[in-house]
Amino acid sequence: MNWTLKNLHLLISLLIVMPTAIIYGSPSILEKQLDIQVNTIDLSNMLKATMGLYLGVSMVWILGIWKKSYWKRATELNVLFMLTLAIGRAYSVVMDGFPTAGFVFGIIAECILGVFSIYQLKKYKA
Repeated sequence: MNWTLKNLHLLISLLIVMPTAIIYGSPSILEKQLDIQVNTIDLSNMLKATMGLYLGVSMVWILGIWKKSYWKRATELNVLFMLTLAIGRAYSVVMDGFPTAGFVFGIIAECILGVFSIYQLKKYKA
């Protein structure tokens, strides 16, 4: 039980970020799920690079769950990843207007997970 509570932020992040990575890297799924048409090779390349980044970050979280010595680094990365995504989305809301519901959920979830990860760092101190 204590293991689950200590790793809860990483587990939730994995459950959200890994499927998102697959969606971002799969134009046909992306079009159905988010109504985004991938019309150029450059956009496809950018989305697949984002998929790779998301999967790479997820591997660090898995390592943090699996090996105690990596937990702090994985949690710090979770804080950085989630809060910078939230800041970027907030910037987009100010500059571009409100996105669809899925992306609004994203900014809320990223803020919650980022702050929860800070709480976890303070509570468990590696």
